[in-house]
Amino acid sequence: MAAAPKVVIIGAGIVGCALSDELTERGWRDVTVLEQGPLFTTGGSTSHAPGLVFQTNSSKTMTEFAHYTGEKYGRLTLDGQWCFKRVGGLEVATSPERLAELRRRHGWLTSWGVDSRLLSPEESVGLHPLLDPERILGGFHIPTDGLAKALRAGEVQARRAIERGARFLGHHTVTGIETTGDRISAVATDQGTFPADVVVSCAGFWGPKIGRMVGQAVPLVPLAHQYARTTQLPVLQGRNDELTEASLPILRNQDAGLYYRELVDRIGIGSYAHRPMPVSLDDVPHPRDAAVMPSSLDFTEADFEGAWADSQALLPSLADAKVEEGFNGIFSFTTDGMPLMGESRRVQGFWLAEAVWVTHSAGVAKAMAEWLVDGRPTTDVHECDINRFEEVQLAPSYVHERSCQNFVEVYDILHPLQPVEAPRPLRVSPFHSRQEALGAVFLEGGGWERPHWYEANASLPEVVRIPGRNAWASRYWSPIAGAEALVTRERVALYDMTPLKRLEVTGPEALAFLQELTTNQLDKPVGSVTYTLLLDHAGGIRSDLTIARLDTDRFQIGANGNLDLDWLLRRLPGDGSVQVRDITAGTCCLGVWGPSARDLVQPLTDTDFSHRGFGYFKAKQAYLGDVPVTAMRLSYVGELGWEIYTTADLGAKLWDTLWEAGQEHGIIAAGRSAFNSLRLEKGYRSWGHDMTTEHNPYEAGVGFAVRKNKRHFTGKLALDGITDETVGRRLTALVIQDQQAVVMGHEPVHVKGRPVGYVTSAAYGYTIDAPIAYAWLPAEHAAPGTAVEIEYFGAKVPALTAAEPLFDPEMLRIRR
Repeated sequence: MAAAPKVVIIGAGIVGCALSDELTERGWRDVTVLEQGPLFTTGGSTSHAPGLVFQTNSSKTMTEFAHYTGEKYGRLTLDGQWCFKRVGGLEVATSPERLAELRRRHGWLTSWGVDSRLLSPEESVGLHPLLDPERILGGFHIPTDGLAKALRAGEVQARRAIERGARFLGHHTVTGIETTGDRISAVATDQGTFPADVVVSCAGFWGPKIGRMVGQAVPLVPLAHQYARTTQLPVLQGRNDELTEASLPILRNQDAGLYYRELVDRIGIGSYAHRPMPVSLDDVPHPRDAAVMPSSLDFTEADFEGAWADSQALLPSLADAKVEEGFNGIFSFTTDGMPLMGESRRVQGFWLAEAVWVTHSAGVAKAMAEWLVDGRPTTDVHECDINRFEEVQLAPSYVHERSCQNFVEVYDILHPLQPVEAPRPLRVSPFHSRQEALGAVFLEGGGWERPHWYEANASLPEVVRIPGRNAWASRYWSPIAGAEALVTRERVALYDMTPLKRLEVTGPEALAFLQELTTNQLDKPVGSVTYTLLLDHAGGIRSDLTIARLDTDRFQIGANGNLDLDWLLRRLPGDGSVQVRDITAGTCCLGVWGPSARDLVQPLTDTDFSHRGFGYFKAKQAYLGDVPVTAMRLSYVGELGWEIYTTADLGAKLWDTLWEAGQEHGIIAAGRSAFNSLRLEKGYRSWGHDMTTEHNPYEAGVGFAVRKNKRHFTGKLALDGITDETVGRRLTALVIQDQQAVVMGHEPVHVKGRPVGYVTSAAYGYTIDAPIAYAWLPAEHAAPGTAVEIEYFGAKVPALTAAEPLFDPEMLRIRR
């Protein structure tokens, strides 16, 4: 067995301490933790953290991180003192909109397997007697939420790691990171140099400074967040002592951007209700030079005035109290509110666990330790991977603006389709001006402007056939989208597919390289297109790809994003026999789909586009009018048609050529909203929503893309013995019985009154004239015709499981 690597962790805040504990528990004992400040009150965010551990999150991953954090810290004590106290969490609504949001949040936790319940105002006051019942409309209680003593939890985990062989060195300031070739070799400090095979930056808001030492972008912004303590409250006297500290649930009033916790006979108040206050690292003193601690800035009383007034209104016991002390505490915000985890592609062996709050600290540390020791976390972390960002999303101005806005929105009610408002526009396809002329309504994804429907289609007669929907599902939607879906089924439509990631793999070993990494058989003639999967070594689905063999040694890949590019680049052979290139920015793509697609395209070219001459899942080089294109006979919407690619400079000409030729066929431009509906009618999966590394191909219904008779591919051994018949859970199609009940995703699914699964994707199926959802269910409840209920904002919506695909199961339309 190979010796465990030498690990250096930078930062002895709660994340670094937790990671040292998790690593040494798994047998990696050669761990050194370097801290610029004193141990263990280091002066970072951990040193002033209020310690709230709340599990409610739309992200299953973040809920799991918080749940593990509470469970682990609840088992720990430091010299007999508690590290986590399960006082519970209580969120209250002071507006009808927030009350509805609490019902949605209750649904999330039910989906993720965490117990919670909705409360009346009276029940809420019963849990937290300081509340004014006249001010609230209801509450949401999570019994297993609680308070963490961050410094205690950090120190006890450090002690455990030290007992196993780790060492912690305070007052060691990192001054550089040394590399040999493209690999980590050592960490230099003002007290000496430490050899390292693996370096993990757990430096918190100092992370960007550490990242710069190896040229790694760490896209976070340090922001100041107000926290205050009141004077003594008579109503709390005698409830707690210095040891117990708190017994009331942590309280959150998101309508006002505030949270509260007991501090013996005082109340601690945290506020997000103030302006964003970004902090430059150049202005943050070193721990040895800080008057109090580097992460604690002077309290700006004027920014707290509104928060104090709102607090006194919600908690009348504060009427005679005062703010005894306060500070503006620095902590990290990212552009999307998620942590920064994983290994740098720039420098092998340099890892990050940054922008992690105490709330998620142990869960993140566990995932990082699994990743390092076992090669993969058991929890899907694609939302957290440091390599998830597009290059434009790493621009300092973008990171600053989006992180500050994320602070503003931290307690806002956010719709799942709600787009980033600024900075926009960033990335536009060559068709953008044409789309604007048609009244495109753009949402945003990955920096791209993406049409969701076109106002030019408002006069389509099909619009009147589209049923209405509930108020929440009507946001960022129009019945025009339904008309666009119907026209796609009945005539022909153009879809802008440019934002989807495109990679080119070339070289004499390109085929062997892709064969090793993917599940399906790629050794096919030039012109073949194959749907295939990327698996990790445990058989989890890392991505699904469409790979076209355009020449003997040249392949084009339709990928899901930057993580696919990262996965391929890390596995390139060292001899230069394979090259991988992101060609997205220099190319563009239009999907031409519908029964009239061939009638539109064939007159534009001498190339045979007949069914016999251009079969399904085939690719050809051709000219459409004056435009050289690569055409692939694929369809993510379940209709006859092609994905047509050309270079970006010819994009506008391609659009005009197809648009003019399509007029006699009743062509329209259609958006992502119609696209999502059509793909769900056909049961086509969306990686990251419907399936992740937590699922194997047979559970997800994509086992057809696995060729077990291939000599080898990553993940093959893990699939031994697994078949469609042996899986214990299935991604299952549901048809909702209430035509108005369009759900959005993440809702819990109940069978006979018991939650058994959750929704991954949903849309109205305009062709089948019913709402559709896909959900993960135990296999025993996935048989077609099983009655289930989807919990939607607290109401139970009846649905039936169904055989898939729901539309054209014989595949007649797509293959004609």
